[in-house]
Amino acid sequence: MGALGRALLLPLLAQGLLRAAPAAAPAPFTLPLRVAAASPAPRAPGPPRADGLALALEPAGAAANFLAMVDNLQGDSGRGYYLEMLAGTPPQELQILVDTGSSNFAVAGAPHPYIDTYFDSERSSTYRPKGFDVTVKYTQGSWTGLVGEDIVTIPKGFNDSFLVNIATIFESDNFFLPGIKWNGILGLAYATLAKPSSSLETFFDSLVTQAEIPNIFSMQMCGAGLPVAGSGTNGGSLVLGGIEPSLYKGDIWYTPIKEEWYYQIEILKLEIGGQSLNLDCREYNADKAIVDSGTTLLRLPQKVFDAVVQAVARTSLLYLQPMVGAGLNYECYRFGISPSTNALVIGATVMEGFYVVFDRARKRVGFAASPCAEIAGVAVSEISGPFSTEDMASNCVPAQVFNEPILWIVSYSLMSVCGAILLVLIFLLLIPFRCRHAPRHPEVVNDESSLVRHRWK
Repeated sequence: MGALGRALLLPLLAQGLLRAAPAAAPAPFTLPLRVAAASPAPRAPGPPRADGLALALEPAGAAANFLAMVDNLQGDSGRGYYLEMLAGTPPQELQILVDTGSSNFAVAGAPHPYIDTYFDSERSSTYRPKGFDVTVKYTQGSWTGLVGEDIVTIPKGFNDSFLVNIATIFESDNFFLPGIKWNGILGLAYATLAKPSSSLETFFDSLVTQAEIPNIFSMQMCGAGLPVAGSGTNGGSLVLGGIEPSLYKGDIWYTPIKEEWYYQIEILKLEIGGQSLNLDCREYNADKAIVDSGTTLLRLPQKVFDAVVQAVARTSLLYLQPMVGAGLNYECYRFGISPSTNALVIGATVMEGFYVVFDRARKRVGFAASPCAEIAGVAVSEISGPFSTEDMASNCVPAQVFNEPILWIVSYSLMSVCGAILLVLIFLLLIPFRCRHAPRHPEVVNDESSLVRHRWK
């Protein structure tokens, strides 16, 4: 069966609690994707494969130690997963939020009430400002920072330091929040989303070039269920440059990346309790469907969200996410799905059930079952296939509208053209123009007299 005849099962149970569901009932919530054949799990570590993937081994003489990257993340989906990094000379320790839904690398550059430490660029002898500011807006919150470059080290996994672009945040709005334990953000999406333009090289692109690692990374987020020992930090792994076999079970199922800006994929349909919502598949992808570790919940387009709520009510299934907060002596939950105005977002709530592979080299995203996604020894998510897609449209992705980076390019182009025309007009107005009039036939009217005559008629 080819790519059109395969689908991926993504039940929304990660970090959720399923209530009033029969034990033998079908998967309560499924998100079939259009996928290629599964990649079988390797039996044992081996050398890098010919298809561009690399297992999590330490290459001889290379800067990366992939095995040291296991368990290098801390956090939970409610407050984000973060990675320890060192920036500057001498090194300053930072905790950086991992976000696959943006492309800028930024750190707090000034004190803030909700963070403990910040990066002081004046203390770093290797910091070099680039002389311009950048503003990045998210679904929630925004920040403005000064763009520069400096030396950065990732202690768990890399033996060398790397020169990267870094923005020091001096102003923010609803970005740093109470209870967070990170003071920066690492955008791992494509350069197309980078601000102020795609010409600003992203952190991961710099890492691939300088560390000579494959153009691929993978994530395991272990926040399913209640936090370990009530600490609120379950952790996980970010493998930069490879795939670690111990972090997943079974096969890896891949779905193509439809466009390289966000990690945009194609959703075929949604099911609740084994019953399809029976919506046109283009509704699920309006105006895009993306995989974003920086978003907590599963966010659905409004029409899809309304259909899901109705289906949940009919099937008596509740999708509840435990809330964790300092000093709470009671159990508090929230609905694990929220409405969205511009995208279907597979956020941390779903990603926590899987080992997710971002294979940029082959333009695809992979999903495999995660062994850490369990509650009381029972897996909270599953993945299987193939499924029939005969009732699906051949293309579930709507015609692409101009996204923001393209609009910026068009705007700058139009501004350049207008500027050139304005310069020509100024030149013509300021420079006297003289010419000798050749004898003309008395009945021939030149352009100048014609304009004057028509103007005064």
